[in-house]
Amino acid sequence: MYNVVLLAINAKYVHSALSVWVIAEGVAKYARLPHELSIVEATINQPLFEIVDDVAELNPDVIGISSYIWSAGKLPELLKQLRERLPEAVFVLGGPEASNNVSFWLEHGANYVLQGEGEYNFPQFLDALAEGQIIDLVIKANESQSCEPIDPYSDAYLDALNGRLSYIETSRGCPFQCSFCLSAGCDVRFFPLDAVKRLIRKLSRSNTKTVKFVDRTFNCNADRAYELFEYVIGLDTPCRFHFEVAADLFNERMLSLLEAAPPGRIQFEIGLQSFFEPALKASSRKMDIEKAERNIRSLIKLQNVHIHIDLIAGLPYETLPDFINSFDRAYSLNAHNLQLGFLKLLHGSVLREQAEVLGLQYSPEPPYEIICNPWLSSNDIKTLKQAENALQHTRNKQRFVSTLDYVLEATGERPFNLMRSLGDFAPNHGTQLENYIKQIYDFCAKLPGVEKNTLQNHMIYDWLSMVKGKNTPAFLKNDDPHREQVAEEAEKQLRRKIRREEYAVLHSGVGIFVDSNDNDPVTGLYKVHFCNDRRMI
Repeated sequence: MYNVVLLAINAKYVHSALSVWVIAEGVAKYARLPHELSIVEATINQPLFEIVDDVAELNPDVIGISSYIWSAGKLPELLKQLRERLPEAVFVLGGPEASNNVSFWLEHGANYVLQGEGEYNFPQFLDALAEGQIIDLVIKANESQSCEPIDPYSDAYLDALNGRLSYIETSRGCPFQCSFCLSAGCDVRFFPLDAVKRLIRKLSRSNTKTVKFVDRTFNCNADRAYELFEYVIGLDTPCRFHFEVAADLFNERMLSLLEAAPPGRIQFEIGLQSFFEPALKASSRKMDIEKAERNIRSLIKLQNVHIHIDLIAGLPYETLPDFINSFDRAYSLNAHNLQLGFLKLLHGSVLREQAEVLGLQYSPEPPYEIICNPWLSSNDIKTLKQAENALQHTRNKQRFVSTLDYVLEATGERPFNLMRSLGDFAPNHGTQLENYIKQIYDFCAKLPGVEKNTLQNHMIYDWLSMVKGKNTPAFLKNDDPHREQVAEEAEKQLRRKIRREEYAVLHSGVGIFVDSNDNDPVTGLYKVHFCNDRRMI
């Protein structure tokens, strides 16, 4: 019997690991010999010595480590330090980073690399090791595995979850061929619906707040997706359910069902990647652009589903002007989150294999992000980074939404140009919100067409809607003599005492107040009321 530690290094504390718990259950279910197994979850922000100490104190014979792009940069040094503390231990790496870059990891501390589905081949490996069999350095999974999902949600898992984001898998593979993705060309295997529903129900009764489905294109089978959406909509739970979906695969029946979802129950992450057809074609990305756009607008119009859309900068043939057109078109959809991401040339992806031919230059270090290509210079990338910085710290955090809408309308500026200029004027690398709002005001107040009092009105409105328990910044305050009348009206409507930071008088003379006990479950913003129903800013 071996003493085994499975180690997962998460990107953030709020994330949990799925792979190590699935593998642990696989060992319990499929290993012929008994093995003592422990799980260690760490984060990339932890000092390495803490992770080493947590593993070493368990005195393992075998250490299995899941490898991903967010953890790969730390793993070589971590393996070195673990080897120094545990010179007799056997190190086994799995996950996309190791299985697609075998020679590197065998040279940097791994004794073995697993390829494929670890819940099947890891228990076989442990048994073979215990029996003294000769084992290949690369252990591959059998071609045909069960379609019955393993239940990783043991009492130990639920105890360790501690309110963090949880993950669930209801299928494997993807029917699409996107050349930037590791799932390209994998046949889809769907797990039985009854078994999937049992797992969903178990998580819905746990202390997690968000259940994220890791299926690559959840709605590739419309009837199956409909049944599972219907199931989570009908659950009695405060949990949110997050799905990665293709927008052009929705139909009217599905949209009608989603209209009945409790607000905030469902979140969709939609990979648009680009509106530029040559880039999509070069990436083998199949999408009905017009239908996707129509469906996203329909989903947002429902106002009960959180919508996150993705763009990827750096795809072949897309120039800076082309990408700006994609950005502005995506921005106009008014999704709750618009991620401006950058192409990553992942080990095992088709685009990485084609990189030299296409002239794609990328960082040799994880996450292998694009540096430049024949259509996008390094200066263009810098420009995109400026826009991405402003976008991430404003609209994507549901901050200054009203302000940005006003400024865009008043100036007639394109969304990308506004974001790039703001990112250049006020780069945010941990700026306190009280300081950042002043920088945004100073930037916007100088723009042609912007009226300062109206700008301040929108910023006051945004502050009340997005911040709880903090006074409005001094430069925005309007000490109007009617403030106390606003407080009286607010207390009458809310039927409680109101705090000073919860109400204000706009420069237009309109009183506003916020119900800081009532935030929108889709946007997270607090509800702002206008006195006497005068809805003017």
